[in-house]
Amino acid sequence: MLTLLELLQSHARLTGTELAERLDTDVRTVRRHVAQLRELGIPVEAERGRYGGYRLARGYRMPPLVLSNDEALAVVLGLLAAERLGMGTTAPASAGALAKVERVLPHPLREPLAAMRETLSFTANAVRGQAPGTGVLLALARASRARTTVGISHRSWRQEPTNRDVDPYGVVFHTGRWYVVGHDHLRDSLRTFRMDRITSVTPRADRFTAPEGFDPAAHLTSTLAQGTYRWQVEVTIHGPLDEIARRLPSSAVTLTANATGVLLRARAERLDGMAHLLASLEWPFTLHQPDELRQALTELAARLTAAAQRNPEEP
Repeated sequence: MLTLLELLQSHARLTGTELAERLDTDVRTVRRHVAQLRELGIPVEAERGRYGGYRLARGYRMPPLVLSNDEALAVVLGLLAAERLGMGTTAPASAGALAKVERVLPHPLREPLAAMRETLSFTANAVRGQAPGTGVLLALARASRARTTVGISHRSWRQEPTNRDVDPYGVVFHTGRWYVVGHDHLRDSLRTFRMDRITSVTPRADRFTAPEGFDPAAHLTSTLAQGTYRWQVEVTIHGPLDEIARRLPSSAVTLTANATGVLLRARAERLDGMAHLLASLEWPFTLHQPDELRQALTELAARLTAAAQRNPEEP
């Protein structure tokens, strides 16, 4: 709809067929978008006949984009993050939006923002080829907010197609990929789907109620960890929950307050890495499982003790 408005602003008149071709859609959709623009108060005029078409009312122009320095920086940073971290969709929307924003900014503001774009670095990179379609992402987000069931066409990692109904509890962006978490009617269970494997979303009339207190992000990270790592770790850390949570990555551990402190649950591929993580905390802890982690902690303690006792003259 916004692209249609931009086309009408840059052309004196365009027929429905011309607009449909430029938008890669059909004439019926063009008429629907024109009606939506009129509902928003934008005067789109239609002329019938051989030389008819659509145009904006004479003298009408959208107001210019006006941003303060802080607002412009916030927009540019958001667009850069979306592009670099893989939060964009299959179309080059971020690059196009960034170019439009920079084009309307005053020159004194355009140069420092261009410098930001060229020099800003990210420690995490996008997972190329894993962006979802714009329609898929928006349809799932709307259904999740409205608590309405959707039908999805999905491809498995083996490229096997299935059609199923899903109650989308939430949309999650994690380590360069988009996911939807919800109840799968086909399997009658809680499932997680990668959005880049969903080819279409169809609204259903049914409504659902998500489990109270359900956290889609926590469920996703827990599910991915269980499917990847070898060791199940449980440790009680004798310290305050808020401070411990600030020190540990929420994507790797789950924390639950108990009578003696905070119960940490995590999956780990290497126990020496978990030993280093626990040793970096300032609070005492009690290990519940696995017993093999005790040996990793003992070996780390021995190496630290040897380092503390080593004289400067020793090799």
